[in-house]
Amino acid sequence: MKKVRIAGLTKGSVVDGLGVRTVVFFQGCPRHCPGCHNPDTIPFTGGREMTVPELVQEIINSITPLTKGITFSGGEPLAQAEGLMEIIKLLKQHNSSLDIWTYTGYTFEEIKHLPVLKMIDVLVDGPFIQEQKDLSLAFRGSANQRLIDVPKTLARGEVVELRLETE
Repeated sequence: MKKVRIAGLTKGSVVDGLGVRTVVFFQGCPRHCPGCHNPDTIPFTGGREMTVPELVQEIINSITPLTKGITFSGGEPLAQAEGLMEIIKLLKQHNSSLDIWTYTGYTFEEIKHLPVLKMIDVLVDGPFIQEQKDLSLAFRGSANQRLIDVPKTLARGEVVELRLETE
């Protein structure tokens, strides 16, 4: 049975994507960005290991009628891309209306070949760059990071950024 390593899970977040969300923080990141927002999630040896079904059940238990979607952050969720894909498949089987956001330190262009992308609604891509830090940006920490509408991007063959009413 596939296992993943997570740093934690937060219920009811409103800062990790549109609407009320459950956020899963994956453990482990190879990028080591200076100024990382979640430095405790960098070591691959931290956090706790869980089977995919155990984590999915924990996520399902966190969902309320107000929950709009699930956000995967980290660490680096795509460092465990196969496990992430299994998690999303099971969540979509349980509730197909949940939208899926994923934060990654990689650019879309670096990871566009990963099969899991087809299951993600919004990808927040790019490494955190301390010199481009901008706290006025919605749902991201530095100006180089993009909010990518993944279904539209895959359909058009070019990056389509999500436009928010607040920007």
